[in-house]
Amino acid sequence: MKAMLAAVVLVLATAACGAEKQGSADDGTTLTLWTRAATESVSKAYADAYNAGHRNKIEVTAYPNEEYPAKLASAAGVKSLPDLFAADVVFAPQYAAQGLWADISEQFSALPVKDSVAPSHVRAGTWEGRNYALPHTIDLSVMLYNKDLYTKAGLDPEKPPRTLQEFAEHARKIDKIGGDVHGTYFGGNCGGCVEFTLWPSVWAAGGDVLDADGRSARIDSPEMAQVFALYRDLYDEGVASPGSKGEQGPTWLGALQGGKVGIAPGPSVWLDAIEAKGVKTGLAPIPGITGGESTFVGGDAVGIGATSGKAQQAWDFLAWTTSEEAQVEVIAQRKGVPFRTDLAANRYSSADPRLVTANGLVAKGKTPYARNFNATFNDPQGPWLTAVRGALFGNPTSALMAGNDAINQSLRKE
Repeated sequence: MKAMLAAVVLVLATAACGAEKQGSADDGTTLTLWTRAATESVSKAYADAYNAGHRNKIEVTAYPNEEYPAKLASAAGVKSLPDLFAADVVFAPQYAAQGLWADISEQFSALPVKDSVAPSHVRAGTWEGRNYALPHTIDLSVMLYNKDLYTKAGLDPEKPPRTLQEFAEHARKIDKIGGDVHGTYFGGNCGGCVEFTLWPSVWAAGGDVLDADGRSARIDSPEMAQVFALYRDLYDEGVASPGSKGEQGPTWLGALQGGKVGIAPGPSVWLDAIEAKGVKTGLAPIPGITGGESTFVGGDAVGIGATSGKAQQAWDFLAWTTSEEAQVEVIAQRKGVPFRTDLAANRYSSADPRLVTANGLVAKGKTPYARNFNATFNDPQGPWLTAVRGALFGNPTSALMAGNDAINQSLRKE
């Protein structure tokens, strides 16, 4: 796949530069938008709202998550990318570097709201100082806690932990309720789950995971070792549910929906799904060991396919997605996270302070930046999961030091 993509980079770049830019941007053109299945509902909501008020029409096609990267690679190989395509934001540096998206630097710099667009997503879609993608959807990691179990444990359900040490104390107190109740839960056999929920504690403590260009890892830092040691202790003590060790992701939400877990980091979008099962749930930022707060700003980025001949019309859609109409009436109305930081408090989120809290983290969180991120950190066969398992269920310091070297080799592969 990499060889195929590398072979078409120059062709794609040439095609992007030669894209037609004639006529009105809203002239009745039909535009294709590809997305992965995880983002399909949001992509279609954007499309429906845009189509209702524009002559142009967006047609959304979704592909299974696991098949999507290969589908894009195949389309790039035959110079037939869609007019627009979204992708997991951690792929953005790779796709930008490979020339799969058209350069939108001039258009983005002219946006009146550019300074309020999620900064970590903008960075993820930037390559060598040029902009190639905008945010499409936002997913955040937060602390989710069971208010009823807090009350039973003698804790104040309106006072979530403000440090990771306090999180551990709360989890231990809840675990003492006994029976089938456990203090916490985590995805101990899922590299993506761990990076999404543990890295914010490192960032909140002033540490980092990668260098600025994503070619050198810093997982052997004292901050990372402290975070892993805390979770390892909770597992060794039996405070973390035994299921944490084998959790690969698919049953992670279900564990929190069962009402038997006191507090755990997880995606903010799970709030409604947990409460739908009758679990009264609180939401708080993920803290560092002794304070601070951060989040992993995940979700999807979107750009104009480099082989599209409809770049002007495609930009009309992208620019519209940055509008207050799109971010409030499409995203916030669905209880989603607006990617504009100035819209964290809006007429929908203001009805639920938990949503305002989550939305406000967009400006504080980070999106990891590395061209080879997926193969290094998300692939179950990659070096990150090996380091995770060693750090959570063995010796954090030695496992992270060994893992750092292996991760560096992966990050630097061409």
